[in-house]
Amino acid sequence: MRLLVLATLCGVLLGAGDALQIQCYQCEEMKHNDCSTPEYIVNCTVNVQDMCQKEVLVKPDGIHYRKSCASSGACLIASSGYQQFCTGRLNSVCISCCNTPLCNGPRRKRPAPSAASNRPPPLLLTFSLPLLMLLSVT
Repeated sequence: MRLLVLATLCGVLLGAGDALQIQCYQCEEMKHNDCSTPEYIVNCTVNVQDMCQKEVLVKPDGIHYRKSCASSGACLIASSGYQQFCTGRLNSVCISCCNTPLCNGPRRKRPAPSAASNRPPPLLLTFSLPLLMLLSVT
């Protein structure tokens, strides 16, 4: 019985993230990375578009950006297919994929590591204590 309760609870916790919706920046042919502002944020299609895609094109008049939602399969295929053209020189095309909210926007500086970063997430704490108590009862 305890094993059934544990398995059910673990299934609920693991399945909870399946229907999450990611947000990405979306724009076409923008210069100077201008589309990394709130008006370009879109909600991607749930369970279809699970990544953000960013294309950087080097053209004679400067660097252009395309940003969008993408499915992981399509984005990873596109990024690997254009890898040979990602030189940083004129007519270069670089495609990158990422899977966290708004990750196709400007790069953020990483904060310095702290003791707080080693703590488990609150959701894990919420469910781990009752599970440990349930398992310890014999």
